[in-house]
Amino acid sequence: MISAMSERHFDLGEKVLRNLEARGEAGRAWLATLPAQVIGLERAWGITVGAAFPRGTEAFAAEAVLADGTLAAIKIPIPGADKQGREARVLAAAEGRGYARLLSHDPATGALLLERLGPQLAQFGFDMEKQISIICDTLKNTWATPSRDLGLLTGAQKADALAGDIHRVRAKHPAAASDRVATVALRFCDARRAAFDPAHAIIAHGDAHAWNLLSDNAGGYKFVDPDGLFIERAHDLSISLREGVRDFLAGDPVARGRACCAYISKMTGVAPEPIWQWGLIENLVNGLLYVEVGSPEHAAMFLDVAEAWAAAEPD
Repeated sequence: MISAMSERHFDLGEKVLRNLEARGEAGRAWLATLPAQVIGLERAWGITVGAAFPRGTEAFAAEAVLADGTLAAIKIPIPGADKQGREARVLAAAEGRGYARLLSHDPATGALLLERLGPQLAQFGFDMEKQISIICDTLKNTWATPSRDLGLLTGAQKADALAGDIHRVRAKHPAAASDRVATVALRFCDARRAAFDPAHAIIAHGDAHAWNLLSDNAGGYKFVDPDGLFIERAHDLSISLREGVRDFLAGDPVARGRACCAYISKMTGVAPEPIWQWGLIENLVNGLLYVEVGSPEHAAMFLDVAEAWAAAEPD
């Protein structure tokens, strides 16, 4: 496993290091230059960078303090995880409404300087229904971001990208998922691609789960780490169907998944079937991506749910 070797050490966490390892030489090169990147940003932004946050996956994320003592956070994406500036554009357009406020952005490194938020929603011990209620309420706030052209990935492009992930990973790991689940998921990708309508699309987070939603320390919540999509609302809502796999596997995964989907639909007024289709796709792709980075123990629960849901679909 690669590790940061310098007089200034950063504890990046297992998931970040695993993702860097999967990127080979590019990951090692990024890790070697990380201390210099941090020092350069400290000078440019007049900040002091502190301890890394413990649950990063695709970025160095750490505490920061501005020259005037204001608490902030810094994020530097690892190679291949930069969203071509989409994240910064979404955060800038939101102006702190439902998202962490963007204080500064460095296009050269993709680094972001953000307002410091509180604990993640997942850390509060709420049950699944309460978490989903808070996620849905916060999403409604983010969806009010003006839908001007931000150069985001469209719903059709997202469907194509997920279909590409299915084909790519199955080509390398053909035993990872059945032909049945792949066929159903690809059919759903076709349906969501065809359903994309710019007139009804919104600026979406793209990965709206309880670890990406933080307390704003004022009784509300704000999202971090948006993927930056211009897509139907159903996709944002489907992420809760991906994150609920442990609960679904505690009983009948189809019945529990459908009940959760119906609850989300009732909470938001969004039709259940598009949420369900995106949810199956996201579960399959998430499982396959875990297989690709060598984490089959994490892959299993997502793949098990996707397989069960696909088996229940009509031919």
